Amino acid sequence: MFKRVLGMFSNDLAIDLGTANTLVLVKGQGICINEPSVVAIQYDKHGQQRILAVGQEAKNMVGKTPGNIKAIRPMKDGVIADFEVTEMMIRYFIEKAHKRKGFFSPRIIICVPYGLTQVERRAVKDSAENAGARYVYLIEEPMAAAIGAGLPVKDPNGNLVVDIGGGTTEIGVTSLGGLVQSKSIRVAGDSIDQAIVDYLKKNFNLLIGDRIAEELKIEIGTAIPLEEELKTTVRGRDQIEGSLTSIEITSEHIREAIQNSLKEIVDALQSVLEQTPPELAGDIVENGIVLTGGGALIRGLDKYISDIVKLPVYIAEDPLLAVAKGTGIALDELDILQQTAYED
Repeated sequence: MFKRVLGMFSNDLAIDLGTANTLVLVKGQGICINEPSVVAIQYDKHGQQRILAVGQEAKNMVGKTPGNIKAIRPMKDGVIADFEVTEMMIRYFIEKAHKRKGFFSPRIIICVPYGLTQVERRAVKDSAENAGARYVYLIEEPMAAAIGAGLPVKDPNGNLVVDIGGGTTEIGVTSLGGLVQSKSIRVAGDSIDQAIVDYLKKNFNLLIGDRIAEELKIEIGTAIPLEEELKTTVRGRDQIEGSLTSIEITSEHIREAIQNSLKEIVDALQSVLEQTPPELAGDIVENGIVLTGGGALIRGLDKYISDIVKLPVYIAEDPLLAVAKGTGIALDELDILQQTAYED
């Protein structure tokens, strides 16, 4: 009863706690926070720590901090890698969303990757509760992505969504408000960026950071050959001579760099398709496959997947926000929340 009374004075929140970015929606207001999942922490001479920056400001510090400051990404491969820093980050975003440090606590629904262990689920839930949440619900990412993409998840029809996020790629077949088949692999945006780093190091002796690799992926990345290949200049350090240098990179280079990662994603998708019941498989043949997440924006990825699995593939409207929007809808619509989310 006391918690219900507190709820009358607090706006509920939906959080897409992503490896790359965290999005927060306030019930009835929409997305109010969309920032990188990065925390910069400053240590004094006694080893005490304080938050220096969170989100975009902290991301701008990555790779540029002095010894007493660390820029940390507390989420890795879709799960909490640093419990304490994740709690700091969630608390910061809750307070920023509410624009106050109030006595009243929100009800929160958090999107998590499919297949987390009970220990990992508990870590997410505890982080939010310690950060001030009144109730914490968890919703699995494939379902949130499907809801956010506008798929009729409550209907007795099969729909297939592939969400390519920062830490994980989530694949799910939905029907009657649940996940019939799902698979989560730790091959997604971060591993694609790392593949670009490794490729340039191996083929050009050029050392670059993850942030530059991400920029290359966005600027000239492609899954299929283009009529006119894109090109750009990339700057880094020659690993043999140690000097700073720059070289010209084309979209063909990036395509070669990321091909193994894309193949792993398609292999996982085919595995889900093979396990899908025949009745729902027929629906998927008719409805096609929907792509969400930042990875869906890689040029030609829809055609690349379609050519392999021989099914129509579509990119969701606003794929970057699909998971966050789906999490928000689940919070707004109690019937969806009761079917797809749960408390541990």
